[in-house]
Amino acid sequence: MGVEGDLPPPPPPPPPAPPAAPLILGLQPAAMVDHVARVDWSLLDRVPGDRGGSQQDIAGGSVANTIRGLTAGFRISCGIIGACGDDDQGRQFVGNMGRSGVDLSRLRMKKGPTGRSPPRLPPSQCACLVDIDGNRTMRPCLTHAVKLQAHELSREDFRNSKWLVVRYNSYNLESIHAAIRLGKQEGVSISMDLASFEMVRDFRTPLLSLLEGGLIDLCFANEDEAREVTSLSLSRHGDLNGPGWMMKSIFSSFRVSEESPRRTPRRRWRCIAKQGRKVVRVPAVEESQAVDATGAGDLFASGFLYGLVRGLPLEDCCKVGACTGGSVVRSLGGEVRPENWLWMYKQMLIKGLPLPSSVSHSFTV
Repeated sequence: MGVEGDLPPPPPPPPPAPPAAPLILGLQPAAMVDHVARVDWSLLDRVPGDRGGSQQDIAGGSVANTIRGLTAGFRISCGIIGACGDDDQGRQFVGNMGRSGVDLSRLRMKKGPTGRSPPRLPPSQCACLVDIDGNRTMRPCLTHAVKLQAHELSREDFRNSKWLVVRYNSYNLESIHAAIRLGKQEGVSISMDLASFEMVRDFRTPLLSLLEGGLIDLCFANEDEAREVTSLSLSRHGDLNGPGWMMKSIFSSFRVSEESPRRTPRRRWRCIAKQGRKVVRVPAVEESQAVDATGAGDLFASGFLYGLVRGLPLEDCCKVGACTGGSVVRSLGGEVRPENWLWMYKQMLIKGLPLPSSVSHSFTV
């Protein structure tokens, strides 16, 4: 018996599955481009200025440095939430972060400029002035830069991610509060960097409000920032162990020591980390040769977070952070060069730390 008529068309293929959410997100409301240049000491007395050489321009900002380090060096899935301008600097930021493997689907491109450091630089940009000892002086300016507003954030931005990296900044407090609130609604853990001791000192009330609110799961600070925040806590509570947040804070420290009698600068990493009642201290990576301190703390955070998502013990998280921070200071700027990633992998193997799976099969000491 035959069947007359046309066969029904096949059902349409199912829609493609949405891409997996990045494991770690970084909030940087205003994209920034760093202009890194060597200068002599006399220039730093007259900033802004014209002199200096060896300039390089790269996507910058603390959160961008940390997120780029996680993707480029550790192959951890990361994305950035923020905004950039539709100018050359915005396209440069997008290109640099995209080549490093960062998910840019949450980065909004807006009509307007991407920031300004001294007046002769295009507008959110930052001059990083590096002296002969590798110490850096930052001169950012976000006056007319486009940026992500708090009301533009949604829970969808954070859905299915595990960590959100933020940097404390008085200029972006509304966006920071909104991102933390929405992230927590989606079960995201919050990592916060304290930015600078001046920021801690000058904007202490909103900072303590954030820290004592119980929403910050991980806190990074350099030595000066840690000193400021603990003095604030003592003045307010009279007991270092009083606030609940202090008991689960993590402090990292990059120290630039005094010059030796031979005028050879001696720099060393150290890390002190505290989780509950557990405190660990990790020594310097002695083999690191510091050229420029730009990005040292940012890349420490990259390594520490890598250890955290790999489930490493607290001490090993600190060791990875010390290796990563040591890798970025070996060259100019806040981006790790390929040869310095190799140096870092070697240090990790020497210390018995697990390499990213994508490089472990092909890398030996």
